[in-house]
Amino acid sequence: MIKQAIIPLAGLGTRLLPLTSVFAKELLPINGKPGIEYILDECIEAGIKEVVFIISQKKKMIKDYFYKDSFYKNLIKKKKDSRINKEYKKILRYKKMIKFVYQNKPLGTGDAVLKTQKLIKNNFFLMLLPDDLIIKQNCSKSMIQVHNRYKSSVMASLKVNKKDVSRWGIYKLGKKINKKNYLINDVVEKPSINRAPSNKAVIGRYILPKKIFTKLLNQKPGKGGEIHITDAIQSLIKDENKFIAHNFSGKYLDCGSMHGYINSNLEIFKS
Repeated sequence: MIKQAIIPLAGLGTRLLPLTSVFAKELLPINGKPGIEYILDECIEAGIKEVVFIISQKKKMIKDYFYKDSFYKNLIKKKKDSRINKEYKKILRYKKMIKFVYQNKPLGTGDAVLKTQKLIKNNFFLMLLPDDLIIKQNCSKSMIQVHNRYKSSVMASLKVNKKDVSRWGIYKLGKKINKKNYLINDVVEKPSINRAPSNKAVIGRYILPKKIFTKLLNQKPGKGGEIHITDAIQSLIKDENKFIAHNFSGKYLDCGSMHGYINSNLEIFKS
């Protein structure tokens, strides 16, 4: 069973400057609710019991957000406001399921995942990237159902515009399992248009095997001098570990850029 999730949060958020020069992008409100809470709610609904946040010292305000007990207690004493009490109870619920590890140097998503090694208990775990919101259908829940059926790793898949493939990890798809699921033959990190094996992109939801830590420990830096999770996944695929690309049913929102962030607010407001 998938009971643990990890969420890398140590990134600098440069696409959302100047806001992120003083504020963690994951706490920016989307339709009045911090973006990270949408991710946590997705985890809870999918049956996740423990979430590991990977933060840096520069993003310590994320930890502070969930540890403002004295602030809420003092405010509740002064103001008999049911809304404040409700918010505090929600924060407490999140706090009970969150653990923190630190990645103080931005060395890539693979390096961030490696920081969680000592906390992962079971053979598989869920990873969610907070820039990627998926609304209307719970992507993590449907991926866990696929994992439970096929006992394999699963990654979310989305058809993207061919001219944008260099922004993503891109799949080379193999055998069709059913309408929504395909075996993955290869995955390439941010290929050029000419070298992209398809226009099917990895979206920020992964069910990964614990054995990926062994790959990450020995992995050399890739593009940009970073440790890419995509390279470790590709190495596992070469070792004949099964990975499934899951065509999810929800609506994808990229809230990691200024245009995407504004659009996410509008989309969630309308939904």
